[in-house]
This record gives sequence, C-alpha cells and structure tokens, in this order.
Amino acid sequence: MTTTPLSAPLDVGFDYTRSLGQVLGRFVNGLRERRIEGIRGSDGRVHVPPVEYDPVTAAPLTEFVPVGEEGTVLSWSWQPSPLDSQPLTRPFAWALVKLDGADTPMLHAVDAGSPDKIHTGLRVRVRWADELVGHIRDIAYFVPVGAEDGEAPPPPPVAKREEGAPVSIMMTPVHLHYQHSASPEESRYLQGLAEGRLIGQRCPACEKVYIPPRGSCPTDGVPTSEEVELPDTGIVTTFCIVNVPFLGQRIKPPYVAAYILLDGADIPFLHLVLGCEASEVRMGMRVRAAWKPREEWWTSLENISHFEPTGEEDAPYESFAHHL
Repeated sequence: MTTTPLSAPLDVGFDYTRSLGQVLGRFVNGLRERRIEGIRGSDGRVHVPPVEYDPVTAAPLTEFVPVGEEGTVLSWSWQPSPLDSQPLTRPFAWALVKLDGADTPMLHAVDAGSPDKIHTGLRVRVRWADELVGHIRDIAYFVPVGAEDGEAPPPPPVAKREEGAPVSIMMTPVHLHYQHSASPEESRYLQGLAEGRLIGQRCPACEKVYIPPRGSCPTDGVPTSEEVELPDTGIVTTFCIVNVPFLGQRIKPPYVAAYILLDGADIPFLHLVLGCEASEVRMGMRVRAAWKPREEWWTSLENISHFEPTGEEDAPYESFAHHL
C-alpha cells in the first residue's frame, strides 16, 4: 500500500538545571556584580570561564584571577538568522573571545552589525544585560571596541545581592524546533495507530517482525516490505520502577516503564505498565494495551494509555531471553 509520508513540526524542550559548586558559583555571582574572574591552572594559564579541575594534573583549582571586560576575537561564525532564545534577534556572530588577562577563550555572541565588520583579532568589550541575575547571560553579548552604540542604554546599576543568598543553582532552557518527516513505513505505522491498529513489517530473509517498522532489516539489510498487523497483547521483557519524582512528571511514583514484546513481534518497545502495584510487575508478565477513548486517537503511540496485566500465566523465560 502506498502511503504519503507524514510530516509535522516538533518542539523538544526542557529546563537544564545544575548546581554550580564553589568554582562556577563564584564565577556567576561575580557576573552579577559585573566582575569576571578566571582561575589559574598548574601551568600558569588562566581559564575563563573557570574550570573546577586542572586540565593537566586533574587537581582541584582554587586561585581565582580577575580579568578584563575587553578581549580579542580568535575565531568566529556568522549567524544570519537568529533562532528563538539566542542572545540577539538581529544577525550576529558567534565568536571565541579571549579576554584580557585570560589564556583561554570563551564562546559568546558579538554584535558586529554585519559579517564584514568582524574579523580575527577584532577588539571587543562586554555589553552587560539590563538585569543581572547570576548567569552567563549577564554578559548579554560583546560589541567592537569603539563601535557607535549611542542608541544603547547606559550600563544598569549592579543588582543588589541579598545577604546570604548567593546563586547556587543555574537553570538554562533548552529547546529544539524542527520539522520531522516520517518514512513511508513509519507513516503507515502511525496512520494505523489512528485506526487502533498495530502495524509492523516482516523481513523476507530472516522473517523477523519489527514494530515500529523499519525501512530495512538491521540483521540482513534487505527491505522490509511485508506488512504485518499485530495484536495488542504481549509480555514484559525488562522493566524499571520509577521512584523519583521529576519536573513535568504526569504519573505519581512509583510506576513502571517496561519493554513490551507484542505477540508475533521480534523487537520490544517502551511503554507504561499500570493496573497493578509496581512491585507486582515482573519479567514474562502477560499484558494488554489499554487504549484511550477513540475520540482521542491520532497518529501517535499515545493512543495506548498504558499496558496492564491480563491475568494469564507468565511466559517462560526461554521464550523472550533473546529479546532482552
């Protein structure tokens, strides 16, 4: 059956959160006061941003060194069409800038105006953000030394630090926007899900059945052209009990994420197992798909809310051992 490949925009995003520790914590708290510090290594080089451990000896580093707000462009790449959340909304350059007093460069944005106004060796200086919060983005971007920027506001006052409240956690939003085009095989699989069907494909050489389907068999390298409709029952091969809560979690722990091997398939896929206590889930357990109401179906495996036990006798280990 000929299927028009599906295509849709995808937005993948999360907030990357990390604890800063003593070294990076001092660095970002310094930025909040418009102060840039590096750290001296065992060979005398000053690293900016500072590193926690010596790249030569791996020993902890503790000697902080103040560096300047001006520096030199070592290399650069022009960004003609800025993306969402990038430092500038107008074209700019990504550049490696070595600040005065530093021996290593830092990657940041340079607002040069046009690509013919930036070059290796260009002298630049920091343009501070309007609001200083203790983040690498307190350095909004760099501008060429001596560049006309009369329209720019004067440097803002240093943000007052609350006593006893230094920045110790840094959160950075990470987002990826792209257009995903599914293969013809994947498109047929997704359209089948919209109809409440589980469609795989069989390799004509080894006769393995893959779901989701693949364009070719990874074992034999031949096209998998034969379509196979599979039941919504199977067994748990391996599983993990999720006990730790995290941001955006939809289900209260504990719950089980398991690899489900559908009857007649030769490769398992990851899904939820609910409908029983997490401690009762086991390898070989027989399960059945719990479908969402039909009006909620679309071209997604999310049409299956979860899998739940059927109450049947467990499958013997030997029947799925080679699928682990």
